[in-house]
Amino acid sequence: MSEQQVLTDKIMEKIAFNTDDGVEEFYVIDETRISNRNYILVSESLEDEAEAMIFKDVSAESDTEAVYVPVEDEVELDAVASVFAESLGDIDIE
Repeated sequence: MSEQQVLTDKIMEKIAFNTDDGVEEFYVIDETRISNRNYILVSESLEDEAEAMIFKDVSAESDTEAVYVPVEDEVELDAVASVFAESLGDIDIE
């Protein structure tokens, strides 16, 4: 079940990721689609200085749930981060 919290007039959905270390929960700050691939900007916290991460959807058509992995390629990460920075305006993405 997803938990929601309101931040600056946006509803942030909290989602759970199954990892090798167990279940980790993140707030979805924003999402975008670039070149037929979905990306999400997530954070463990909604604090002002919270660390954010970008994940990409690598799901196969046969997957029943979305499969997200961290974006590790620097060129791809910079490109997607700039889209999120433009979309969010007042949030600093480094």
